[in-house]
Amino acid sequence: QAQLVESGGGLVQAGGSLRLSCTASVQTFNDYNVGWFRQAPGKEREFVATFTWSGGISYTESVKGRFTITRDNTKNTIYLQMNNLKPEDTAVYYCAVGLGSQADYWGQGTQVTVSS
Repeated sequence: QAQLVESGGGLVQAGGSLRLSCTASVQTFNDYNVGWFRQAPGKEREFVATFTWSGGISYTESVKGRFTITRDNTKNTIYLQMNNLKPEDTAVYYCAVGLGSQADYWGQGTQVTVSS
């Protein structure tokens, strides 16, 4: 069973930045599609960003131009750089990896709180 360990969440003021990291204990990490999701209080989990094994990148509309997803295949690690954070970005952020279109493994989640 693979494990994904996240770090980097915290409390930040609106307009600030945070960088989330997620390290995955999987074989052949470079074969995996990776992504970030978030779940705000009282809401369903939603897609934030994805980085496919072939280099394709996509974002949900609300974070375009502010968030950047990257991956380091030599370290089995995914990053999410979040700039110009807004209170509506407050959520628990989860990383996920999968060999197909669905996630095979999830991280434990890290809290991001943006104060106004």
